[in-house]
Amino acid sequence: MTCGVCVRPGVFALETRTRPDSAPDDFRLVDIAAIGICGTDYHIFDGKHPFLDYPRVIGHELSGHLVDGPDAGQLVVINPYISCGDCRACRRGKPNCCSAIAVLGVHTDGGMCARIAVPRGNLYPATGLTPVQAAMVEFLAIGAHAVARSGCGAGDRVMVTGAGPIGLGTALFARIAGAEVHLLDLSAARLATAATQFGFSRTYSPDDDILTGDLADGFDVVFDATGNATAIEAGFPLVAHGGLTVLVSVVKDDITFSDSEFHKRESQIVGSRNATRADFDRVMAAIRAGLVPTDLLASAVLPLADLPARFASLAKDRDHLIKVLVTP
Repeated sequence: MTCGVCVRPGVFALETRTRPDSAPDDFRLVDIAAIGICGTDYHIFDGKHPFLDYPRVIGHELSGHLVDGPDAGQLVVINPYISCGDCRACRRGKPNCCSAIAVLGVHTDGGMCARIAVPRGNLYPATGLTPVQAAMVEFLAIGAHAVARSGCGAGDRVMVTGAGPIGLGTALFARIAGAEVHLLDLSAARLATAATQFGFSRTYSPDDDILTGDLADGFDVVFDATGNATAIEAGFPLVAHGGLTVLVSVVKDDITFSDSEFHKRESQIVGSRNATRADFDRVMAAIRAGLVPTDLLASAVLPLADLPARFASLAKDRDHLIKVLVTP
């Protein structure tokens, strides 16, 4: 079968690999239907991912059809976070932060191919969704998980810093939860898309004086989806007294903040990693209910054969793309 492989930084190619025709008892074979390209994939292409060995079959935002069994042909969403089941986090029902987690397309070969074997417990029925919608569930679940971690809801004022795909997904689920949503980003193009296509009219650039007027007392929740240490630190003063920061993105840098301000506000800093089955289910329910405009999120759908010639340009044009999807 043909696989999309990041051979080394800056080189994406198609390679032929053996198609799996059998799987262990606790796995199922899935014929891939659609693959979303994630910021992680672009980081892999750019050589900026710290936990990856090349070459790597990429692809972790996946939908597909079950190959055999009584439910053969069933469309499923693939949860790409393969947990150990034995560590303390797993035993406490938190497999999303398993201490030995392996992510498809990162720690092990992913799903940018025709067929993949996946643990049974990582396959969720996608009834009522299209293959393209189902391939968007994973990235939306990241934001849904962050919103669930924050506990925000009606009456809360939230700021999402970073209006890329993860930030936009976070904003959508904060709005679904009933919060008043504001967005902050360096990119005027991203903010314009958020406003004109998704109805987020409260948008700001880093140069704006945000904490004035009705906003002078800050935001109940600040979600960081920038992946930038400087931006994370700049977000702490935006948190209202009694509020919290949710770190959706991850950086390798050390993060510092004023301890006196932190205690004065009785602030909280919450990490949010990956997503759980409940988050995947929440996203699928929202899509079925028409609460998530997936047609607007899908910037392009490309055949895998076109990707080697397009990958570099896609990586450079991320301000004008939300989600590019690939069909094998």
